[in-house]
Amino acid sequence: MKLGKFILLLLLFSIVQMLSAKGKTELKVLQINIWQEGTVVPNGFAAIADEIIDKDADIVLFSEVRNYKGTDYIQRILTALKSRGASYFGKSSDEKLDVGLISKFQVGEQRALYDLESGMGGVLKSKIKVGKRNFVFYSLHLDYTNYACYLPRGYDGVTWKKLENPINAVSAIVEANRKSKRDEAIRDIIRDVDGEEQSQSFIIAGDFNEPSHLDWTVATKDLFDHRGAVVPWDCSVLLEKAGFIDSFRMMYPDPVSHPGFTYPAFNKDVPIDKLAWAPTADDRDRIDYVYYRSKQPLKVKATKIVGPVETVKYAKKQDRDSKDEFLLPKGVWPTDHKALLVTFGF
Repeated sequence: MKLGKFILLLLLFSIVQMLSAKGKTELKVLQINIWQEGTVVPNGFAAIADEIIDKDADIVLFSEVRNYKGTDYIQRILTALKSRGASYFGKSSDEKLDVGLISKFQVGEQRALYDLESGMGGVLKSKIKVGKRNFVFYSLHLDYTNYACYLPRGYDGVTWKKLENPINAVSAIVEANRKSKRDEAIRDIIRDVDGEEQSQSFIIAGDFNEPSHLDWTVATKDLFDHRGAVVPWDCSVLLEKAGFIDSFRMMYPDPVSHPGFTYPAFNKDVPIDKLAWAPTADDRDRIDYVYYRSKQPLKVKATKIVGPVETVKYAKKQDRDSKDEFLLPKGVWPTDHKALLVTFGF
């Protein structure tokens, strides 16, 4: 009898989910770097689940999935969410893939474009039908080496050591940046998108480990220790040329009033030296993104930064100093990045 009731409830839940999806015309996408699955912050894993529920995300794209000690992060987070009364779907990711995705809707075809052994970073492609719309999601955590935005800040982007002098020549910055595998990964993703049926809507989101050319502009060349550099960062330039739209900059085009920094985020539960990799510099940047492209109507209704309002500047806590809008943490903030919550209408 109990088993029969359970099966009936499961069937009813599936029907409700199906009917809800059919009538869906809005989608809330949360992109978050979870900093080693929340293990660096006390109670960080539980906080990840709390944030997903508090922000009521429909789709969540994770960076820094680790599957520590043979555990399955996706199944662990699904269980944690279920214990809080929230039902999500997700497929277990390979232990060599440091990205993941969960959804309130059934996840269809899913495959990795890259894993950690490729040197390209992690890229996971997932297909999900929401309402009458077919979406293709790419969850990214790109190559963190050759972090060239440190050069004008006076730090090496490979060793993280302080330089004798800052390097602000754009040609040198671009050359150093292209030693990473980030631009190759983005080119491959664009080729993959172009090979898909174009009636689908495409969303690329994750930790790119690279700033945007929309942020390193003439208007900001003397801010944030850019030291005069106006840099055409490869990933953002390639995506823009391919027709992808940066959801944050679409809503907030001014990089001076709304810098949108996602890294480093201040975290009250972590020693400041774990948050400051360039302690004598203002190394704040926007390196986490939600991009989209769609031939079918797709509108960004809202883009919010999720996380503490404070950042880290010169190895010290920096109180709010921009007009950016924030959705504050419910309690513990589980990471050294800030997250993005983008609401799409379709």
